[in-house]
Amino acid sequence: MKKQAIVTLDMEGVLTPEIWIAVAEKTGIPALRRTTRDEPDYDKLMSGRLQILDQHGLKLKDIQNVIGSLDALPGARAFLDELRALAQVVILSDTFEQFAAPLMARLNWPALFCHRLTVENDRITGYKIRLADQKQRAVAAFKSLNYRVIAAGDSFNDTTMLVEADVGFLFHAPANIKTQFPQFRAIDDYGVLLDAIKAELT
Repeated sequence: MKKQAIVTLDMEGVLTPEIWIAVAEKTGIPALRRTTRDEPDYDKLMSGRLQILDQHGLKLKDIQNVIGSLDALPGARAFLDELRALAQVVILSDTFEQFAAPLMARLNWPALFCHRLTVENDRITGYKIRLADQKQRAVAAFKSLNYRVIAAGDSFNDTTMLVEADVGFLFHAPANIKTQFPQFRAIDDYGVLLDAIKAELT
């Protein structure tokens, strides 16, 4: 008999649009399109983003206004609702509490582990990482609690989570990630992913 399972999912690109790409499109700043699909060094990525925000005078409310206009990816809510009826699900994301709330509401408030921004007078001054490599370490912690972990993600910052998990899937991943991590089954449809996870739960 298999251990009780817990499913860990990335948020952006898997369940929701990429927030920074949406901000780039709204503001017309192409440099903000860069995400963890492109840059494996998260600190380098975020430091560059904060510099761009300062250069253009963009504040937290500007980004929150963009996020407020976004919806979950088509099919994500139904997928997540069905999955949560089968197993415990935790979203492991490198987003920030100040960004995530509207999107979590659209997904019926799943459990979310993420980071926190530091803000002064609505200017984003920095960020506090909850824990270095929090996705991998969260999965390791769930395994230490005797869970069998099934994980899915799409970006460089998800790959240590997928490696640590008992079973890992790439979902909506770009070609460069699929090429570099061929050991993970690549899926692009929620129905197929749900069936794959169900197979691991039985």
